[in-house]
Amino acid sequence: MKKYLSFFRLRFVMGLQYRVAALAGIVTQFVWGAMEIMMFCAFYQTDSAAFPMTLSATSSYIWLQQAFLAFFIAWMMESEIFDSIVNGNIAYELCRPVSIYNMWFARSIANRLSRAVLRCFPILLVAVFIPEPYGIAAPASLLHFVLFLITLILGLMVMVSLCMLIYVLTFFTVSPQGLRILFNSTVEFFSGALIPLPFFPEKVQRIMELLPFASTQNVALRIYSGSMSRNEMEKAIVLQVSWLAVITLIGKGLCQAAEKRVTVQGG
Repeated sequence: MKKYLSFFRLRFVMGLQYRVAALAGIVTQFVWGAMEIMMFCAFYQTDSAAFPMTLSATSSYIWLQQAFLAFFIAWMMESEIFDSIVNGNIAYELCRPVSIYNMWFARSIANRLSRAVLRCFPILLVAVFIPEPYGIAAPASLLHFVLFLITLILGLMVMVSLCMLIYVLTFFTVSPQGLRILFNSTVEFFSGALIPLPFFPEKVQRIMELLPFASTQNVALRIYSGSMSRNEMEKAIVLQVSWLAVITLIGKGLCQAAEKRVTVQGG
């Protein structure tokens, strides 16, 4: 465990050094969040009662989404890992007395966490002072806030476990580009990154909520705003834990199979 904590710490400290990139990201995410809220406002002005979430809840969802973008964005994967698999440098990783899957998982968690730490607080601080219903509202209750923090971490782990599948599947392909494009598009649509899942037709929403992608940002952001009932929250958390366990087991199994058949060419 100490070895993986060391990988986590090194990657986390390294990620904190990119302050200029974080500043650019803060400005971009704040402008993008404001544009999204303005777009939703145009729809709410026609008939606010026709939407499944209030404008205040939707605004909170968007600001939290932007604040914790580094947790859940699909394309934030490490090029170093893909390059090491494609060019053969993975041989050096295989020589280490560590589990490749656990090492990459710890690195990925630290990478996303460090970027979120640099960006989330300024965005949340500004969003708090924006008047309702355009800013971020307080959580529905203390219980909702506690569950939000728990599901936020679970969502991060589910997202990383999904990314780990893409890393591992790269062992079985010539190029990872096709996998990455398909993965990015699928996650963006089915996780609620483009449109919150409650805005989809009810039958479609029920199916989407059962998929692993909905167990990333969808659960935490909706719990915070109070747009989920107690029964829905319980089911969502159970699904998060279940998908995390299933995807991790599949990823580790594929990784072990890949390690046995990997061939590194060269002299």
